[in-house]
Amino acid sequence: MSKGLVEQKNGLIEEMEGLVNKAKTETRSLDNDELTRVEEIKREVEQIDKTIEAENLVRSFEKVEEKIVEKEVKDMNTQTRELEIREEKKFLDFVRGNERALDVANNGAVIPTHIANKIIEKVKELSPIYSLTTIYNVGGDLAFPVYDETSSSISAAYVEDGETLTEGTGKFKVVTLKNFIVGCLAKVSKSLMNRTDFDLLNFVILKVAEAISEFIEKELITGNAGKMSGLVSMENTVETSIANVIDADDLIELQMAIPEKFQANACWIMHKDTLKAIRKLKNAATGEYLLQKDLTKGFGWDLLGRPVYTSENCPKAEDSSKAVFYGDMSGLYTKLTKKVELQVLLEKYADQRAVGVIGYVELDSKIIEPQKLAALTVKSA
Repeated sequence: MSKGLVEQKNGLIEEMEGLVNKAKTETRSLDNDELTRVEEIKREVEQIDKTIEAENLVRSFEKVEEKIVEKEVKDMNTQTRELEIREEKKFLDFVRGNERALDVANNGAVIPTHIANKIIEKVKELSPIYSLTTIYNVGGDLAFPVYDETSSSISAAYVEDGETLTEGTGKFKVVTLKNFIVGCLAKVSKSLMNRTDFDLLNFVILKVAEAISEFIEKELITGNAGKMSGLVSMENTVETSIANVIDADDLIELQMAIPEKFQANACWIMHKDTLKAIRKLKNAATGEYLLQKDLTKGFGWDLLGRPVYTSENCPKAEDSSKAVFYGDMSGLYTKLTKKVELQVLLEKYADQRAVGVIGYVELDSKIIEPQKLAALTVKSA
């Protein structure tokens, strides 16, 4: 109900009461002007009442419509959840050995979409390095144009009258993310599978996701010739000044190899042994350690203002190895399809009282924005 209309109505009623009370006080009847005004007030009050009634009617229609929409959404959510429960039951039946429970594809059974999504999201959660890359969860080849200015580039320059402006043009090359099929094995104990108080669904999701994330993290760093490309394939490198030694100056050189506009989201990635050596580096003037603990950022370590991540898959600081990676990891593109296929190996691990679960995914990775990334190469002796 409009507050303004109510106040207007109350004002008119008070005016009418004032006219009537005045005539009563003077012991007379209302004159013609007063009667005319009373009739006008009556019509105005009736008009206001009709307007208020119309507003209430419209509001009641809106509430009914909102309730209908809310009910439809609730019914849809209920139907979706009921479908997911049926799919989860079929999935668990399949894992327990009912091979006919799911649709069959080339590499195994195609698992329900919402379970596949849970696996993919868990992979992202388990591998921070994968989550830092630019991710495409789609099928099919993806082609990206990569601009190369190494030999020639577009630039501006001063020119005198009559002089010829030297032409410079960068070149585009196309890098394609393809579909490499990867199988990741996880084993599940039969004693766990047969327990009614055990959350088998989330256990299988976790184990398959762990197997996939471990493989992806390795490939994102080391890569594989002719398959996925990792950080070690980058060409933008800085060499240490001393053979087999990484010092503070080398780290500064590496950090400054990345343009300022990419520094905001940059981070360090290295082997834990390399991190251990860097942790021992001290400021010669103050004696303070170069690497400071920061619990508010990522892994918890902060080096030259940027977070540090470690991986066992990184090369160690040895002759000619690319031991430290720095930059905005979104320059590395990853394609991981959300279509997950599963095979259950019932007999292969029977002597271990276990069932093998192989998850098949299609993925690839390439460095698409090389200007965002740089690596520190250890100088050989």
